[in-house]
Amino acid sequence: MREIIFDTETTGLDPATGDRMVEIGCIEMVNRVLTGATFHAYFNPERDMPVEAERVHGLSAQFLADKPLFRDRAEDLLAFLGDAPLVAHNAQFDFGFLNAELDACGYYRIGDDRMVDTLAIARRRHPGAKHSLDALCTRYGVDRSHRVLHGALLDAELLAQVYVELTGGRQIGLQLAVDNTVEQRSETAVFIPKLGEYRAPRPHAPSAEELARHRAFLETLQSPLWNS
Repeated sequence: MREIIFDTETTGLDPATGDRMVEIGCIEMVNRVLTGATFHAYFNPERDMPVEAERVHGLSAQFLADKPLFRDRAEDLLAFLGDAPLVAHNAQFDFGFLNAELDACGYYRIGDDRMVDTLAIARRRHPGAKHSLDALCTRYGVDRSHRVLHGALLDAELLAQVYVELTGGRQIGLQLAVDNTVEQRSETAVFIPKLGEYRAPRPHAPSAEELARHRAFLETLQSPLWNS
């Protein structure tokens, strides 16, 4: 199954009050394995950058001034996302900004049915614990020593590793070898024989030696229930 792990950086907390998305980083996974395919872009927000937001991600208005507008990269982004489920940490936040930008450009919004929220998964799996991305990296031994500031692509890379751990660990990426006599019918590695395939009957009848050993064993039992 193809999934996209993504993260955004913004000018603030609420697109309804004029905040804009300034960076998006997306990583492709297939069957919980990174494929190496990514999408990353900075956007000119056409507004100032609040000091508080710049302290988080380090993206200044001057740095973003010559970057493309969201509408200039929207089609490329949507092509990369395709119809895959979208995985994000505190996904309502990222979906809110992504859909606000799509609305402004006249594109269809991305439905919540495609949303996978790792924050909600973490809360179910570790109730009462800390659920920030940093805390989950620490819990699962994901190296974040190179994370000085928030960055959309870097955070998506970290989240991809955390997501694998949250959903079963690294072993779920292993695949069973399959030959031409079977076909895979689900993500859970259930294999169904092809129709019309002939299989020789497997012997189930006990041998004469096994029957004799069984009779000898029965004779050693004291007052067996079936004689009551």
